[in-house]
Amino acid sequence: MSGGAPAGGGGRAKSGKPRVGTGGKGRKRLEGKGPTPPAHLRPGHPAQRRAEAAARGATARGGTRPAGRPGPGDEARNQAGGGTRPGSGSRSASKMAERGGGARPRAEAARGRARGAGGAAEVVAGRNAVLEALRAGVPAAALYAGPRRDADDRVREAVDLAAAAGIPMVETGRAELDRLTGGSVHQGLALKVRPYGYAAAEDLTQRARTAGRPALIVALDGVTDPRNLGAVARSVAAFGGHGVLVPARRSARVTAGAWKASAGALARVPVAQVPNLARALAAYQQEGLFVAGLDARGDAAVADLAVADAPLVLVVGSEGRGLSRLVAERCDVLARIPMAADTESLNAGVAVGIALHAVAAARAARRPS
Repeated sequence: MSGGAPAGGGGRAKSGKPRVGTGGKGRKRLEGKGPTPPAHLRPGHPAQRRAEAAARGATARGGTRPAGRPGPGDEARNQAGGGTRPGSGSRSASKMAERGGGARPRAEAARGRARGAGGAAEVVAGRNAVLEALRAGVPAAALYAGPRRDADDRVREAVDLAAAAGIPMVETGRAELDRLTGGSVHQGLALKVRPYGYAAAEDLTQRARTAGRPALIVALDGVTDPRNLGAVARSVAAFGGHGVLVPARRSARVTAGAWKASAGALARVPVAQVPNLARALAAYQQEGLFVAGLDARGDAAVADLAVADAPLVLVVGSEGRGLSRLVAERCDVLARIPMAADTESLNAGVAVGIALHAVAAARAARRPS
């Protein structure tokens, strides 16, 4: 060997001193970290997040692992197997995860998100659910139907109802239905519901002025069940109310379930959404409206409400907690619904129906003949 260290010199010069560039340590003393792991095993790497989402989705479907994705023991087998160049199989798998596996893992990750929230369109999945939504007149953007749908009367009726309502039908495959519904059991049928267009708080009072009657508005405080929202809208429509007011956070929204519970009343009764319910009630009070909260500890019975014939906002809280403190303090009066002593509370939809009936009866009795 010429010009270099003798064999076994450990990176040292002939003088025995360490070579420049070793940091004072011999090569045998340096501890390497091993080969760079593939992308799907690096924490925080996009490919690793996609692989984890795909694994979670595979477990939810019964333990089936998507093609091209490494399983729990694949990395150990790649390293211990004979004849395979270290890292070659894992690199190809990571490339597959980055190139071909982007759409599916994103769909799998979307399964954990609740549908019907936010401003995005809601998707109703399943033959019975879709048929009930179409019968209730839920406004929809499209009906998605998969293959082999002619064998079921429910599918044929859903297609006929969609055609009568002018809803376009899209023929699609099972994979697209799985993606659209986020992995729900769709039975080859899905309905995309249009996002609801919420009104502004002032639109409700303007509607009352146009009708020439004292305003009658129902505000919901902490009511989170969309079916209660639908039932309230149905009562408001039945007793001549002018709209429903809901806060933007921690409150029920207009979903397909609310549409079905309203029996079509949401097509006639606007729902206004506000950032802060207490501030919206204060603005109503400045316009001359009275705010009455339904509370079991109220001073007066709802049938004896002195301000029933005045422009009025009825506020109802959740069944468990009732009115929040800030909203209760904002109310001009707290009214109660007389009940048996062993009954703790009423469902919000039922309470609103009873209160609106009492207000309508009081207005009719006080109306000049």
